[in-house]
Amino acid sequence: MELPFQKDEFDLIWPEGAIANIGFEKGLNHWKKFLKKDGYVAVTYESWFTDERPAEIEKWWMDAVPEISTIAHNISIMQKTGYIPVAAFILPERCWIDNYFHPQKARQEEFLKEHAGNQAAEDMISFMRREADLYSKYKQYYGYVFYVGKKV
Repeated sequence: MELPFQKDEFDLIWPEGAIANIGFEKGLNHWKKFLKKDGYVAVTYESWFTDERPAEIEKWWMDAVPEISTIAHNISIMQKTGYIPVAAFILPERCWIDNYFHPQKARQEEFLKEHAGNQAAEDMISFMRREADLYSKYKQYYGYVFYVGKKV
C-alpha cells in the first residue's frame, strides 16, 4: 500500500486485475491521488451481469471476492470516488478461456508432479479446477469487466 509515487504524477494508472487485491472502492480512492487532473484509471474487475444468480455461484464468488457487485454498482462507485465513467465493457468469454483457463490447465499436471504430496499445491489446483468448472456452468451471470474512469 505504500507506493513510491508522487501526488499527481500519472496520466494513466492501469493496474489490470490488481484492484481485486485491495477492493474496488479502496483501490480507486487510493490511486486517485497519484493521477493528474483529467488522468485516467483503467481496471478489470469481476462483476455480476445480473441482479440475481444461482446460490452456488454467488456463494463461491462471495467467498473469493466479497465485494463483487454489478456493473451498475461499480460505475456508481467510480462516480462516488471522483471519476467520470468513460467506459465499461464486458471482456469476451475467450479472454477467460483462451488466456486464463487453458494456460492454467496446460500447466496444472506438470505443477502437481513437481509438487507431489504437497497439500497446499493440491488444494490450489483443486480451487483452480473448481473455478473453471463453475465458469463453464455459470458464465452468463458474471465475468470480468473493463472499467475506465477519468479523474475529476
